[in-house]
Amino acid sequence: MSTSGGRTAQLKHTGLRPGWTTGACATAATTAAYTALLTGDFPDPVTITLPKGQTPAFALAAEEHGGSYAMAGVVKDAGDDPDVTHGALVRSTVRLLPPGSGVVFRAGAGVGTVTRPGLPLDVGEPAINPVPRQMIRDHVARVAAAHGGTGDVEVTVSVDDGEEIARSTWNPRLGILGGLSILGTTGIVVPYSCSAWIDSIRRGVDVARAAGRTHLAGCTGSTSERTVTSLYDLPQDALLDMGDFAGAVLKYVRRHPVDRLTICGGFAKLSKLAAGHLDLHSARSQVDKALLADLARAAGADESLAADVAVANTGLAALQLCAARGVPLGDRVAETARDQALSVLRGAPVVVDVVCIDRAGTVVGRSAPR
Repeated sequence: MSTSGGRTAQLKHTGLRPGWTTGACATAATTAAYTALLTGDFPDPVTITLPKGQTPAFALAAEEHGGSYAMAGVVKDAGDDPDVTHGALVRSTVRLLPPGSGVVFRAGAGVGTVTRPGLPLDVGEPAINPVPRQMIRDHVARVAAAHGGTGDVEVTVSVDDGEEIARSTWNPRLGILGGLSILGTTGIVVPYSCSAWIDSIRRGVDVARAAGRTHLAGCTGSTSERTVTSLYDLPQDALLDMGDFAGAVLKYVRRHPVDRLTICGGFAKLSKLAAGHLDLHSARSQVDKALLADLARAAGADESLAADVAVANTGLAALQLCAARGVPLGDRVAETARDQALSVLRGAPVVVDVVCIDRAGTVVGRSAPR
């Protein structure tokens, strides 16, 4: 048996090939386009640095130099993940702006625009998420420093056929209109084969128990891993990358108990666990706004606030509404999710606590261990 655990070991165990997010592709395309705008030459392949330090190289599938602008395109490779954006051509067009302008983002063809509140971007903004924006800003700064630029640019990201592809996503329901979102927190698409990933969860529990770990954490992704590590200082082999498979963790720990299990993840995902869903994938379970309204009432919300929660655009929007009124909806969701987890454990000698976070990893809800 492997002597190492955690997210990296789980991915290796699945044998599945990871891919690159639309955010990583947009960063690579922007880097190539801005380099060409300053030097006249497109780097091909173009290398970028991801948030965790990996340095992948991307071949260019399109390039155009128009004097006042440059455009580069990268084909998204999602690896072995059944991602609807696999094979999409992500383009970035870069134009120089006056000094002091900074990096200005635009939505090109096939990239959506935010039209409703409750997302991590303001209404009217292009649907380029915060981490990809920061990746692009960082790489623009590096190119500027290397080639004598100011770093003041307009970056227009587009995706060929993105509006059509977006019909297969939740974007239209979330009020992201006109195309896809540019996503990613690590730059890497972690592939999920249900059977392979559930098997890797079981292997992760086995490795942790063999190492004598008594406190494990099931995390929905890399952000929740960082949060739970900062809270409990757990070693790498005590971390289980459960992804959307909360039920797989709970059912295996029921048969192979440890003293304590922490479940940490995004507020919206864990609200699904609170509703009794054991598969948290967006294609197989959705946020229950009626349940959130009931939990808000239980946490002290009046009927007016509960009614607003029931029709909120997203789980995050519901959380923000309650936070503004001092209603601890996050804690109530964490407590309810903990109780659902305990019901799945069926009396196994495992103490459970739940931590809900926002996209930045800030704790927005927490239950007591029970």
